Amino acid sequence: MSKTVQLLSGNEAIALGAYHAGVQVATAYPGTPSTEILENLSRFNDIYAEWSTNEKVAMEVAMGAAYTGARAMVSMKHVGLNVASDPFMAASSTSLSLMSPPCGYILQRLSAREIWILLILPRVKLS
Repeated sequence: MSKTVQLLSGNEAIALGAYHAGVQVATAYPGTPSTEILENLSRFNDIYAEWSTNEKVAMEVAMGAAYTGARAMVSMKHVGLNVASDPFMAASSTSLSLMSPPCGYILQRLSAREIWILLILPRVKLS
């Protein structure tokens, strides 16, 4: 059995992981070091990718998609979470689940900046 090995940057790996995780909507505000995440996500035909006016708008677009049942993702540099703090705090009191994978911490150790990646999922009711 032959295996295909693909060498990826961290941002390319995040995009590929999001694709395989079933992300349908991805939003971001461009800024180093997170710009390449959305650029790579936009290459997948199954994902709606959108640059937003700022981090707050990116967060709100992803939350809106999640309210409709879509799996959504927003990415931003670490200081962008300050701009997105209003919808971020509001999401905690709604029916959305916010997940921040540990990859932000790993990328922070590789560079001076941290990337915030939030997967915004509709909550699943367990029966």
